[in-house]
Amino acid sequence: MNIIYKIPGFVLCLMGGFFLSWGGLIIRLFETEDIWQILLVRSLFFITALSIFLYFTYRGQTYQIIKRSGFPAVIGGLFLSISFVAYVFAMSETTVANVVFIISTQTIFLAIFGYFFLNEKISLRGFFSIILAFVGMIILVGDSINSGSLFGNIVAFAIPINFTILVMIIRKFPSLDMVPAIFYSGIFSGVYGLVMSENLIFSSNDLLMGFLLGVPQLAFGFICVTIGSKSTPAVTVGLLMLLETIFAPVWVWLFLGEIPPLSVFIGGFVIILAVVSKSFDNKTKKIS
Repeated sequence: MNIIYKIPGFVLCLMGGFFLSWGGLIIRLFETEDIWQILLVRSLFFITALSIFLYFTYRGQTYQIIKRSGFPAVIGGLFLSISFVAYVFAMSETTVANVVFIISTQTIFLAIFGYFFLNEKISLRGFFSIILAFVGMIILVGDSINSGSLFGNIVAFAIPINFTILVMIIRKFPSLDMVPAIFYSGIFSGVYGLVMSENLIFSSNDLLMGFLLGVPQLAFGFICVTIGSKSTPAVTVGLLMLLETIFAPVWVWLFLGEIPPLSVFIGGFVIILAVVSKSFDNKTKKIS
């Protein structure tokens, strides 16, 4: 599995956005309505997948790698797990459109945090790409945004903020393998789900959905993003993660027959233009 470490960071983050985009469709296919039960079952498969990845990647050195990642990985995992819980809670308290739009602000948070904490300068093209991407997001979900639950909207902001903190930690410690961080996040979120779930009995359908959510969607997605973020500027990571928002309604359309409005295609096209624009930018660098 070491081959994944040889893939360019930009490509890995793109792959991560692709894998993560399946989440909305898979959650729709669960039979249970207990969001904490969904969090628990996906965490179980998530932890299992990460354990297998770490073992086959490092073999006899797995424990040493996890130990070497140390406190930064534990903290990164804790913040990511808070993001997982905030996602589940926000989805139940406010509208999906509100959550999607609030998550898209991670591009702005990553740019700001990257500038102040990592000294990553943003070029004029990079700034233009962020603005263009944000306009695309407004077009994509603008018609669906409403006031929703104020508390749910506030909680939703924990998603982009905590993801941003994880990326800052990954970028701050490039010599450390931070896959253990997402392993810890699975353990933390699994505990949250175990404590909050009202029912610990899963149907065969929900076990299958839990596998799909925990392994190809979440584990593959975050393995790619975690490794890719080490060599990819924070603002670029944020823009690439917006592709998750573009792909998500496409899968629902293809598999459930729900035709998205024209604004989704227009907004998605604008976001793609922003990502393409940033891909030609090689001026994101450290501030001296």
